[in-house]
Amino acid sequence: MSDRPIKQPGPDHPIDIHPTPGRVVVIADGAIVADSRATLTVSEADLPDVYYIPRADTDLSLLTPTPLKTYCPYKGEASYFSLPGEQGENAVWSYPKPFPAVAQIKEYLAFYPDRVEDIRVLPEA
Repeated sequence: MSDRPIKQPGPDHPIDIHPTPGRVVVIADGAIVADSRATLTVSEADLPDVYYIPRADTDLSLLTPTPLKTYCPYKGEASYFSLPGEQGENAVWSYPKPFPAVAQIKEYLAFYPDRVEDIRVLPEA
C-alpha cells in the first residue's frame, strides 16, 4: 500500500485535456521521433501546455527506457526514456497507469522541449 497522496484536479489545480488541432512533429538529434495528428494538449494549472503524442505515432526504436520514475499526485507515476543526442537523457515521459481523472494520457508520450531539437505544431493543410 502506498502512502502517496492522490489529488483530484479542481479549481485550485485545473487539468484540461483536449485534442491538439493540426499536426505535431518532434525532432531530436536530426531524426523525426514523433509525427501525429492525434496529439493531446494537457493544460495543467499555471504550467506550460504539454503535448502528449500517441505511442503509435512515435518511433519507439529511438527511445531507451531509463530507471527514472517521478510521481505526480494528479497524474500518477511517470516513467522516462532517453533519446539519442547530447540533450536526450530522460527527454521523454509517460504515465503507464495514469489516475482516472487523466486516463486519456495512457499510451501517450510527452517530450521536454529543451531536450529535443524541435516540437513543431503545424496547421492542417
